[in-house]
Amino acid sequence: MKVIDLTDEHQQAYFVCLEEWSDEIKEAGDHKEMWHREMKDKGLRVKLAADENGQVGGMIEYMPIEYGFAKGSDLYFVNCIWVHGHKQGRGNFQKRGMGTALLQDAEDDAKALGAKGMAAWGISLPFWMKASWFKKHGYKKVDSQRGLVLLWKPFSSDAIPPQWIRKKYTPELTPGKVTVTSFINGQCPAGNMLHERAKRAVNEFGDKVIFSTINTNDREVMHQYGEKDALYIDTKKLTPGPPPSYKKIQRLIAKRVKRL
Repeated sequence: MKVIDLTDEHQQAYFVCLEEWSDEIKEAGDHKEMWHREMKDKGLRVKLAADENGQVGGMIEYMPIEYGFAKGSDLYFVNCIWVHGHKQGRGNFQKRGMGTALLQDAEDDAKALGAKGMAAWGISLPFWMKASWFKKHGYKKVDSQRGLVLLWKPFSSDAIPPQWIRKKYTPELTPGKVTVTSFINGQCPAGNMLHERAKRAVNEFGDKVIFSTINTNDREVMHQYGEKDALYIDTKKLTPGPPPSYKKIQRLIAKRVKRL
């Protein structure tokens, strides 16, 4: 196994989280590609793990925290680490140490770039991006909100712990209309899928529904609202992990329309 930098050869696979086989992920559109195009000149780093046959089975994406979705300075932030675990497509690469190798390589790279520490996010449930996995690799919890845990590993004694950007958004409703507000960042295909499904769903209701898009790729906008990827149907919030189906989104909007 070896860890390599992202090259043009593997870009399309990276844009869909190594899941080229999935018809569902195609719903995410090209938002990830456009986000990558903008962020690669702002310090975004992507590394891949390949097995002895050269088959890529894992990826890690990290960037200066100043462009990430947490507050901090002089740190790198892990947006995503993923080892392909499905039988479909390239197959299951989990339980081979790829995740550990990717994280270690990213930490070494961040140190070489002058970072004072590495931050990451995780969830407390045994699902994906598990906080417990990062803790096993020396990370400590420093903040949490809405089930998301913020962790870090300092590299120097003068490193300052990161913080979550706090939610500040309160939906503004229009009398006689259902308001659907989509926060989209472009970084995560799951969030992009949520956005595209909602955009399709509102078309079924004509002028009864107002659809608004807020692009949180703009750092100031993310700080203003305290959201990255989310969907609000009036005051009900949906999150992209995992993204609700098109039918569920359509059904929730329909319920609100009936109450008008």
